[in-house]
Amino acid sequence: MPNPLFRFCPGYLLLGAVAGLSACSPLASVLKQAQTGQELTVQPTVLESNGENVLFEVTAKVPASHLRKGAAYNLGLSYRYQNGLREDTVGRLTFLSGEYVYDEQHKDQLVIHKQFSFPYSPQKSPGELVALPDAHETKPNGKRVKGKEIRLARGIVTTSRLVVRQDTAITLLPETADNNMSGTRVLPFFFDAGKAEVRNYLGTNVAALEDFIEANQHTQKVMIVAGHSPDSLDRHDPRLADKRVRALLTYYKKRVDTDSYLNKVSQIDFETEAYHRRWDLFLNKVQQSALKPAQIDSVLLLVNDTPGTYAQKEQSLHRLSFYDYLDQYIYPVMRFGTVAVRYTAPKRYDSEIYLLSKKIVEKQTEADALTPEELRYSANLTPLLAEKQRIYETAVATTGLWQAYHNLAVVLLQRSEKEVNPKVQRAYLRRAAVNFTLAAHRNPTAELFYRVGSAYHRAGDKLEALQNYDYAIKLGGPRAVLSKIFADKAALEIEVGQLDDALRSLSFSSKTYQNIMNRALIYVLKGNYQGAADIYALAIGLRPQDPLLYYCLAVVAARQQNEPAMAMHLRRAVQLDRTFANRAVEDLEFRDFAKGKTFLEVLR
Repeated sequence: MPNPLFRFCPGYLLLGAVAGLSACSPLASVLKQAQTGQELTVQPTVLESNGENVLFEVTAKVPASHLRKGAAYNLGLSYRYQNGLREDTVGRLTFLSGEYVYDEQHKDQLVIHKQFSFPYSPQKSPGELVALPDAHETKPNGKRVKGKEIRLARGIVTTSRLVVRQDTAITLLPETADNNMSGTRVLPFFFDAGKAEVRNYLGTNVAALEDFIEANQHTQKVMIVAGHSPDSLDRHDPRLADKRVRALLTYYKKRVDTDSYLNKVSQIDFETEAYHRRWDLFLNKVQQSALKPAQIDSVLLLVNDTPGTYAQKEQSLHRLSFYDYLDQYIYPVMRFGTVAVRYTAPKRYDSEIYLLSKKIVEKQTEADALTPEELRYSANLTPLLAEKQRIYETAVATTGLWQAYHNLAVVLLQRSEKEVNPKVQRAYLRRAAVNFTLAAHRNPTAELFYRVGSAYHRAGDKLEALQNYDYAIKLGGPRAVLSKIFADKAALEIEVGQLDDALRSLSFSSKTYQNIMNRALIYVLKGNYQGAADIYALAIGLRPQDPLLYYCLAVVAARQQNEPAMAMHLRRAVQLDRTFANRAVEDLEFRDFAKGKTFLEVLR
């Protein structure tokens, strides 16, 4: 005879499996009524990577009749991958007051719209998003009844990862042991808008100036110049450039008094000049920028041929469509100061260089037995990367010169390329990025800060890479260098999901294979499939034997549900590189064709 406790309890079958819970608990009724007529949808229906994350929205509709005081219906979301062996908790939807609204079309339905995300990693594709429903008491440590698991979506489409980035070969700086060690050291500084204080962070060269003074090279003459940008913050003070010159001069004299035993302020010839309202300096920076020729011409015309005061011309610049480039990349480097030091150093012959460098590295003699140039030159005398690394590490520790940091970074990059362990490889890349940074702070050029960004980019530290690409562009430089920086910046912006920013960066770069492929990828991700196919067709002319190009065309055809075109392009990609067959099998872009005869024949 059935237990009378179950007689009037419709959800007793659900509760039978829950130990310690009363058979007539209201939780069973809450769970059953919530799931009767329940609707769960996910957008997108197949999860996609967006930059470093997977973003999606879940909509849940349940009958309002399930609501009970002291109880709540809950949907816990999890993502499973690696054949169900691993699981990440994503979030939850709980039907409590304040979390839901009533459906406008069906007032007896409760609705929750909620966005979720979880970090992307290659091992998470493929996988699946599941919901684990339950009803629980809202009091602390309340009881809980679990329902049957619900599969919501598959994941992850990784088309956004098909970014093309072509690394630029970075070589060691050529080193020579020159008997004549005299020369001129030029150190640029930058000031905050409207200010004349010497700052001691990014791009200031304060550390390099201090190191030079402490090195006690016999100083003959010091030349200091400073200027200001045209913007209102710098322009409002007509003596701002003079104040910046004075700040650098005062700082230099104070450091000589406190840190130098060979030089005296009274024996150094100081020469200073302040640049006031110099349009020629501004135009020089514009001509070295990544602006298009027509844009450069419009700036030249406005400044040279348009009547008006200095302030009026600057205000006219605001009306240019590309003024944001001037404000972001040109104005900051107009707030500059430069210290040039002419010095002499003792001569040395090079017969002892290699022997002395070995002794310096092994700490058998003092570091000043060689000049910095001679010590770095000694690294050319060995083919072993490990020995080169030790020499440059010694050069960094003993001299702190930018050339030593640069070449140490290059050696670390070369060592990373020979590593098979990803963690060790990433460690080398990050060390390389740090040393490129130290080199760039001592010799701030667009190319050096680009190398900082590139090393961080390869290491996967995307925020640091983006910041350094941006700073490199602000410094200005040869068009070819800026074009490459914008190209890699665009690739990085696609990787982090900033598609509009990537298109803007590509507009300042040239039409290389990398840029054509990445522009087409942006069109794919934005849903402009025909536009993407037209751009990929341009890339075929540059690299007709590139399997990735045909694979991308197959993806575009798959999204257009064009099976013949998909099969044609995918077949060509597989013919050129068999690894694309395995890739296509796991790629959810081809999910609608994966079990068809055509798809299977293509992969044979």
